[in-house]
Amino acid sequence: MLKLLLSANLLMIITFILKFKTLPPQIPLYFSQLWGEGQLADLWIIFIIPIFMNILFFSNQYIFNRFYSENTFIKNIFYYLNLFLIIAFTLIFVKIIFIIS
Repeated sequence: MLKLLLSANLLMIITFILKFKTLPPQIPLYFSQLWGEGQLADLWIIFIIPIFMNILFFSNQYIFNRFYSENTFIKNIFYYLNLFLIIAFTLIFVKIIFIIS
């Protein structure tokens, strides 16, 4: 699972580097705000998505190892939860980059 996390991080970094020249200085990131300048954020704020993904992954791993290491059912739940987090956050990041560039 750690290899998948590192691959997702690498994919997000490569996507950002390849599309950096065509990215605007501000990106629409706050979709819960009303349309307009309230949705805009600086370009570097996009890295909150992979940072948050990594924090959630490692906190899930810590919780599992600390409290539920012997339970197979909970192990499967945490495995699929982490798999979903990695795939969802990576797709969201890549989709935002490709839509705005």
